[in-house]
This record gives sequence, C-alpha cells and structure tokens, in this order.
Amino acid sequence: MSVEVYRDEWGIPHLRADSVRELAHAQGRNAAADRAWQIEVERHRSQGTSAAFLGPEAAGWDRFARQARIDDTARRCYRALDEETRGWLDAYVAGVDAGLRELGGAAPEFARAGLEPGRWRPWTPLGIWLSTHILFTGFPGKLWRDEVVRRIGPGAVGLFATDGPGTSGSNGWLVTGDRTATGGPLIAGDPHRYIEDPGVYQQIRLACPEYDVVGLAVPGVPGIGHFGHTGTVAWAITNAMADYQDLYRERLRRLPDGGVEALGPDGWRPAFRSVETFEVAGARPQEVEVVETERGTVVIGGPDEGQGIALRQPPRVREDLGFAALPALLNARTVADVDRAFDRWAEPVNVVQAADTEGGLLHRVAGAVPERDPENLLRVVPAHEPRHAWRGLRELPREPVGTVAVMANQRGLAAPLGIEFAPPHRADRIRELLDAREVWTAPAMAAVHTDTRLASARPLLDLVARLDSLSPGAAALRKRLLAWDRHMDADSVDAAAYARVRAAVVRKLAAHPAFAPLTGMGEAYPEAFRPWLALAPRIAYALETLLTTDQFPEVDRETVVREGVEEAAGTTATGETWGDRHRLAAWRALPDGDEAGPGLPGDHDCVLSTSSVPGVTDLSARGPAARYVWDVADRANSLWVVPLGASGIPGSPHRRDQLPLWLGGGLVPVITDWNRLTKETPMRESAVYEQTVEGFGTVRVGPVDPAADLDVIHGWVREERARFWGMEGASREQVRETYEHLDSLTTHHAHLVRLDGEPVALFQTYEPEADRVSECYEVEDGDIGVHFLIAPATGGAVRGFTGALMTVLVTYALEGHGKRRIVVEPDARNTKAVTLLERAGFELGPEIVLPEIDLPEVFLPEKRARIAFLKR
Repeated sequence: MSVEVYRDEWGIPHLRADSVRELAHAQGRNAAADRAWQIEVERHRSQGTSAAFLGPEAAGWDRFARQARIDDTARRCYRALDEETRGWLDAYVAGVDAGLRELGGAAPEFARAGLEPGRWRPWTPLGIWLSTHILFTGFPGKLWRDEVVRRIGPGAVGLFATDGPGTSGSNGWLVTGDRTATGGPLIAGDPHRYIEDPGVYQQIRLACPEYDVVGLAVPGVPGIGHFGHTGTVAWAITNAMADYQDLYRERLRRLPDGGVEALGPDGWRPAFRSVETFEVAGARPQEVEVVETERGTVVIGGPDEGQGIALRQPPRVREDLGFAALPALLNARTVADVDRAFDRWAEPVNVVQAADTEGGLLHRVAGAVPERDPENLLRVVPAHEPRHAWRGLRELPREPVGTVAVMANQRGLAAPLGIEFAPPHRADRIRELLDAREVWTAPAMAAVHTDTRLASARPLLDLVARLDSLSPGAAALRKRLLAWDRHMDADSVDAAAYARVRAAVVRKLAAHPAFAPLTGMGEAYPEAFRPWLALAPRIAYALETLLTTDQFPEVDRETVVREGVEEAAGTTATGETWGDRHRLAAWRALPDGDEAGPGLPGDHDCVLSTSSVPGVTDLSARGPAARYVWDVADRANSLWVVPLGASGIPGSPHRRDQLPLWLGGGLVPVITDWNRLTKETPMRESAVYEQTVEGFGTVRVGPVDPAADLDVIHGWVREERARFWGMEGASREQVRETYEHLDSLTTHHAHLVRLDGEPVALFQTYEPEADRVSECYEVEDGDIGVHFLIAPATGGAVRGFTGALMTVLVTYALEGHGKRRIVVEPDARNTKAVTLLERAGFELGPEIVLPEIDLPEVFLPEKRARIAFLKR
C-alpha cells in the first residue's frame, strides 16, 4: 500500500494514495489518528453504549438509540449497499481499526474514562451518520404541536412555528461568475450545529489517481458529503427543513407469552419485541424494552401503558442511508455529476448548491421525502387509519440560479416539504449584503459570514419606543436601545442591554397565566425529547410573533415589555458587553470544568448565527461549525476555517490554533500545492502533547517511529551514561526490533521528546498492571508507569534543564492521560536518577526485584530497582 500523508501549517491532513480503496483506508486511519476519542464516542452513541463510560447523563440517549434501533438500521443499510460502495466502506473501517490499534491510545480521554478503543463493525460509519442526523428534522416538534392543540387549541400552533432549539440550520450562498473578480462562481456559507470539542467537521484533502478533493468530512464517516471542491466542481448544502419522519400513535397489548401486538389498519398485528440491558457508569444497569410495529420503532410508551408512539423514518423503511452518493461525489467533475450523485442522497434532506468550471449551476433539494397525508407533517397521527400510510417518495423541487442564490433554512425552495422553517432574516440579510457589492472575491465573503445585524429585534424595540412614564434608569435604557444600531457585536454594551431586556420579556411571557397550560409538558416524555417541549425556549424563538399577534388578548404586551425594561434597568452591569454574556459553551463528552469559553458576536437570527436561548442562558452552544468559500475558477483561492482546529488530541499544537481566526472572522487558505505541504510518516501525529514553557522553549511529545528515529535512539542508548537503560550493547537491528515491539502494544508506548524541534529525551509510558512491575507492588486505579532517558550532554548544557523537562513530562503523564499517580522503578544503582526523583517530589519506596522476561519478542533481564511514586 502506497500512502503519503502531508499537513499544512494548520495541521490539516492531505492524504494521497495509489487507489480509491487505499485512500479510503488512509482516511480511516487518519480519523483514528486525529479524532480517536471523538469517533469512539460517536460509535458508542450509535450503539447505545455511551452511558457505560459517560454515566447517567448519557443514559437517556442510549435508551432512545436502542428503542429507535439505530445500530440495527445501520446494519440493514450496510447489507443493502452495492458491492463497490460496500468495499469502499470496508476499506475505511479497516483503516479506522488499524489506526485505533496503533494510535488511538494517544488520546488521553480514554484513560480518564477508563475506556479502551474498540473494534468497528462494517456498518459503524452508517450508524454514526444516522445517530448524528436522526433528530435533524426535529420530529419531536410534532409532540409539541399535539400538546399545544390539546392544551390551548389549534389556533396557537402557528405562533410557535419557527426555528427551534433542537434544529440545525446553515447559511449558504452562490454568486455566479458575472459578479466575481475571477469570472467563476463563488460558493460560501457556514453550517450551524452544536459546537463540539473536537469539531463536528474535519478539514481534509483526499487524492488518488481517480480524484483530488478538498472538503469538510464528518469524523467517522468516509468521503466528503456536505461541502467539497474537486477542482472543477464545488458543492455545499443547508438543512432543507423538510419533514420526512412520522410519529404514529399506537395501541399496544401484551400477549400471555410476553409478545406484543399493535393495532394497525388491518387489525391487531404482531410487533417485534426484545429486552436489552445497557451499562451506566456509577449506577445500576438499565433495562429497555424495544418494540417495533409495522409503522416503526416505539420510542415513547410501550405495551405496559397500552399505547406508544412509533417513529417511522425513511432509512429504516427503505434500508438506504444514501451512502452510494459519497463515492460518487468524490468522482464528480461537473454539476451534472454532482446532480446525479445527489439523486442517491437520502439522509438528511438538504438544499444543494453547486457550480463548475464549465458554467454549470445547481440549486435543488436532495434526499428521501415520503409522499403521505399532509396531517402526518403536523402532528402524531393514529396508526390504525389507512390514510396515514406512506405512498412512495416525493419529487423534490429545484430552481434555476440567477446571479445570486441564497439558502438559509427559510421558507423558499423546500417550502412544500415542511412545516417549520427559519425566519427569513438571515436569507434577506445575505441578499442585501451581496447586492451591495458589484464584484466579489473569496476574501471579501468574510464580511457576509460575520454580519451581526439583528432584524428580529424590531418588534421588541417597537414596543420599547411606545413606552412612557418610566423610571429614570429605565428611561435611560430605553433611549440607549432606540439609538442602538441593532448589531450584536461582542464589544457592544447596547447589544448586552438589549439581551437583558429580551431575556426578561421572555421570562415574563413564560410565566404569564395565558401560557400556564404549556408548562411542564416535557415531564411526561423521555429525556431525549424534552428540549422540544420546554416552554421558555419556544417563547424565545417565537418572540417576534408573540409580540405582534392579536391572539391571547389577555397578554398585555406593552406591560410585559415595560416590566422587562424596568427589570433590566435595575440589573444593568456597568460596561457589560454582549461578549461578556454571550460566550462559547462547546460540548465535550468529558467536561473538564464549567467555565465558559470566549465571548462571541452574533445571535440566533444574525447571519453570524451563534445561538443562545434567551430567557434561559446567553451562553452559545450552537453556531458556525465551519466556514468556507469555494472559488470554482481556482480552488487555490478557496478559504475555510473551523471553530477549534484540525486535531482532536489535547496538547496538540493544532487543537485550538484556528479558534482566534474563527472568533475574528478570519479564514485559512486552502493549500493545493503539494510542495507547500509538510510530508510526514503516514498516519503518525507529529505531536500528541505540546507545552510552551516561558524561558525554556516548546516541548513536543510524539510517538517514536522505529525506523525514522532509529539513528537518534541507537546513538543515545549506546552511550555509557545510558547503561541503566539496558541497551548499551544493542545493535541497530535490536533497537529497531525492540521499539517495533513496543509500537505493536496497546499498553506500552514510546515517545520522542523534542525541545524547539530538537530531540532531547526518550519517554516511555506503560500500564503497570500489564508490566512485570505489577508483581512487586499493589497496582491502584489511576497508576501510570514511566521511563525516561535524557539525551547525552543535553541536561548539563542548560541550568535547570532536567527539572523543567521533567515538569512537562509529569504534566503529560498525569493530566494528559487522566491519571492520579506516576510509578517509576529506576535501577537501584542509578543514584543520580534516584536523587533527581526525590528533588522532583517523588516518594521513594523500597527496593524491588523485577523478574526476568524471556520471550521471542523481547528479553528483559532481572533488575533490582527502587520504586517511587508521585501523586497528582
């Protein structure tokens, strides 16, 4: 297999292979190298096994994943794939498995969670794709509408029809060559998702003789689905906001033998039933009954209640997740190729834009949307009524492209396919900005990406303008708000003042007796659906409508706003800016603290859509998960950025290096010249940990490459001063074989330590319970063993060198691996090392005798050692 791995200055991987399947294998290995912890969390979520290491907070999701049969659906879709796509997918999964074995242990979260990288099933990427997108349409919104109708009447449903807290959206726009400096189209935008750490999109380049594509990949899934550029054609998507999943109200009954039946159009019919148990860290295992009727999987209720709600979704019905589109997109050369590829698309349903160097343009909806009764889109429908059955797939709309095409989840091209869409503000503002400039370039698009104008503020400010007889503080606040430019800039004091008023108004509306029937409705539903059933977020996102509707005459809106202004005036923090309140709250599977991130510009209805939940929190969990500008005329002019960085490994120099650019609206160039990239040994991280020490330098810890690092290591271990390392007489071949053996283990790891790029030490870590030292002391949970060898003469060249280096290595061993205690066992004769350990704070233990090990792979003689410990 011939694979080359390059990285640009931002650590973005550029993979080149001799064949399509070798490249798929390489992409899988790279996902394991850069994102091991992330993709393993996603694998467990798709299988409903994440609570086993994440604890009770993940149990609600695991229960839903099992009831919805996500893993089983993925398996069925995998078996239905055509042979060519299945082989391509198999190569990717094999690459992931190889990478996890070789490099997965470098991610310290595994040690913190007490988890080891596992084996992937052939259908795991399909499971990840489905679990990532199964809530995209926000089908729990049908539960909300059902409850609204039942509690306060059908007329109120439309008041809350807007982009809700659980929905993912995006901006996207296409400018034709008539309006660009290069004469070729530009495609730009940003997908809005929950900001995760590591990020949900990975910048990557995939090259082989058949194609050369740059784009944003989903870690754990092969290819480049949503945003890509092949050199001659580029494409991008947004969420179409289509409704393609249905909820059926089922009547269920349990049979004497334990089986289950469901009442359908043809009477009582047998239902699938099984009982599954899943582990929960720190709590008792949980049992879940899985029931599936002829409509779908029962995700609410069950036979013990006599009724339930079943989820019907196209991938399970059709056994197709659209994965055949992924390799087809990589091979695309023209818009026609992209169009044909998206004919195979299934999940999620998206609006697609594309343009090519031959003048081709595309603006269409892609995905699988069933043809069915309009009522299915609105609410939970009765399972026994025949009219609610599916009748094939709908023909999806498309439209011609003028000089500009805009997609921002608004009620437009996809309007016939859905119920709830985003307000038109983002789409209208993007058009306004694009129309304001005659000729566009890729860098100039940053001004569109980062626009913070908040059009949805108008109804609230109109009511503020009508207020009189306010207290002096409230009157001053009113004056400030009416003079405000309505931009949600991070450094804006006025934007913060508006946010305080808005939050107070939302809280007061949520507490108003008119909406009291809608409180607490989520308590009757499973945890996974509660974000769609909470009243305050619904009021926050529908605030424009609720402040202008004539419905609910008992709500005196002017009084509510007056009280909100007075409350905000009384709590005003001097000099507080929007960025002080509106801070990034990225999701981590293993949180390392509750401290919020940097302050953000933008707001939910701005083009720069950094969403919070007014009245609940101003922290932002959702925003642009990437930004991109594809220059179709010349791919080398393209630009992109992600919220954090290319690497998912803590301590990596590329874990956070794009964050300042993302915050400021900057973009990273797409590098296409291989000569401008740095080649590395295939699939090895140049660093698994990095720390800069003032006055000392930058220390980088990376895995030993037994071949590439042989000269350095062999030269060190042959020195007389390294006699206690036990390899002073070893040949080059013996040293290489030793470190190849270490490289094959998952319990022992060898690292080369560099200071400002120069090798200065050998550092080895190991799990004591898998080592002979475990025969000499009682291993505790949280122990990690280490060995280190400082390069000849290096330590004496700089005063304090050894102490500074040891401090970094101790930090890496403990904090980087989530361990509580370091165990060392230097040769008892090595008094210099023992003294050094004492100075570093190690607690000396007794002398021990490590037994001889004589195996074909390795020989270790008996060793009299001095054991020592350092607690975190």
